[in-house]
Amino acid sequence: MAAESLTSPSGTPVPAAPASGHPADGGPDPKRWLALAVIAIAQLMVVLDASIVNIALPDAGIDLGITQANIQWVVTAYTLAFGGLLLIGGRIADFIGRKRAFLIGLAGFAFASALGGIAPNQELLFAARALQGAFAALLAPAALSLLAVTFTDPKERARAFGVFGAISGGGAAIGLILGGVLTEYASWRWTLGVNVPIAIATMVFAVPLVRESRATGDRRYDVPGVLLSALGLVSLVYGFSKAAEEGVGWSDPVTLTLLAAAAVLLVSFVLYERRASHPLLPLRVVLDRNRGGSYLIFLLVGAGIFAIFLFLTFYFQQTLGYSPLKSGFAFLPFSGGIIMGAGIVSQLLPRIGPKPLMIVGLALGVAGMIWLTGIGETSSYVSEVLPAELAISLGMAAVFVPASSTALVGVGEHDAGIASAVLNTAQQVGGSLGLALLSTFYASAITGYLTDNPGATPNAAFVHGYHVAFIGGAVLLGIALITAVVAISAKKDDLPTEGALAV
Repeated sequence: MAAESLTSPSGTPVPAAPASGHPADGGPDPKRWLALAVIAIAQLMVVLDASIVNIALPDAGIDLGITQANIQWVVTAYTLAFGGLLLIGGRIADFIGRKRAFLIGLAGFAFASALGGIAPNQELLFAARALQGAFAALLAPAALSLLAVTFTDPKERARAFGVFGAISGGGAAIGLILGGVLTEYASWRWTLGVNVPIAIATMVFAVPLVRESRATGDRRYDVPGVLLSALGLVSLVYGFSKAAEEGVGWSDPVTLTLLAAAAVLLVSFVLYERRASHPLLPLRVVLDRNRGGSYLIFLLVGAGIFAIFLFLTFYFQQTLGYSPLKSGFAFLPFSGGIIMGAGIVSQLLPRIGPKPLMIVGLALGVAGMIWLTGIGETSSYVSEVLPAELAISLGMAAVFVPASSTALVGVGEHDAGIASAVLNTAQQVGGSLGLALLSTFYASAITGYLTDNPGATPNAAFVHGYHVAFIGGAVLLGIALITAVVAISAKKDDLPTEGALAV
């Protein structure tokens, strides 16, 4: 049997194993399963951070005086930095050494978490969250690459990636509960501070247990591509956020300038990538019909779904009066639905192909979002929220699993890593843009409602804002549904044996 070729998350080839499945130095790493435990803990920390902070948002907002329009930056700053730097983070890890990048990522993540935990104002909190995202963009692809080079036997690697995937799937649920416990019985600050001891302990064990590896060849980085894409995305998100501020709006010169700058920067990024010798994003990867459609679907789904956690968190705690811990438990069916649905969809995918599953899944997502527009100030969780959560979560499982496969349809072996990385980037960037856009709609709806209804209570205005945000989410998922119908043409026989890997 020929050696199996591997690529890192940035698309750089990693050393292939000989036919025996053993590394080139003569045998498998005897510490590889302990190394897996270390890498899995780091992945759990990154996944936890995406959900643990959500439950703490209302308390953090009150403590630091963050407005309704700006509270989304606690999440957006993280996802924007994470998604915007993920491609370059994987490439840096390949060339400076994946173990070294892993340790630097852990140390930086711990520092940024501590900084956010002691932040005295919103500005430092937002900056700390962005710094967390930047180091996560180095840590996560390094962890994924380390798995690929540590487990060279195909069967062992499949088991290792199975553990990695289970951590990714279940970590969000753990984060919701842990976030509720820490916020309710300690402080919202501990939802960030808890990362510090975890990261330090992981570093201590990683030093003796994880092997170093690095890619060979050209070590040039696409710095102009990183700057153009990052600045363009920040300008776009910040422009949406400025539009939500009281007294600013969409027609304000500041908003228009930011949006115009975003357009110029992002168009320049595409033009530059067309002629760059070592592009951050090879356009051949995204211009394919199935792959491009998959990336757009992930971006739109990220934009619509991230809003659920933000607005339902405030609905649970501020409108229904739930405690942080009760809010965490209220989200559990969503995580459970995705985990259960993913198992079912994985069995159906080889039989019926990706497109029917995506269409059904996105239709369920739209229906769930529309269902949420019926919530009120005294709604029942069981009859009004739970059905919507289950519909959306099962629907998203029917999207994530097939889209992870269609994202790799027809991709060259040397581009498999970058194709996976683009899928993850699309989801994170989509979440950033969706949070900014839907938060703008939410804030504007509250202001407009109070103006049109002078005697209305703040709670009534908030509920109206939630309705508008959920309608926006339904529209985004509806566009994703149209994209699936038009762009996805792959059949079940076209799918690769493995889908894109999530970081």
